[in-house]
Amino acid sequence: MPQTAAREDENESNKIAEFEASLDELEKLVARMEGGEMSLDESLQSFERGIALYRSCQSALDEAQLRVRLLRDPVAADTAEDFDPQTP
Repeated sequence: MPQTAAREDENESNKIAEFEASLDELEKLVARMEGGEMSLDESLQSFERGIALYRSCQSALDEAQLRVRLLRDPVAADTAEDFDPQTP
């Protein structure tokens, strides 16, 4: 495998790992906040961190959606239909 392809695969693996780690941290953070035992300052810091994690996850999902659209219609990705897992 050429070096550029290997680096792309490694970069993709890192992105997936980062997404999963961010999502896991966000889920744990939400659970702690829902517990209601944080101080106001802790709650605000957790909220700020949660927003950052949410944005990171949303960005990764947007990028994945674009990749799917490019795969479905490389010529006109902007007009490609959204992926429907129910469609065979």
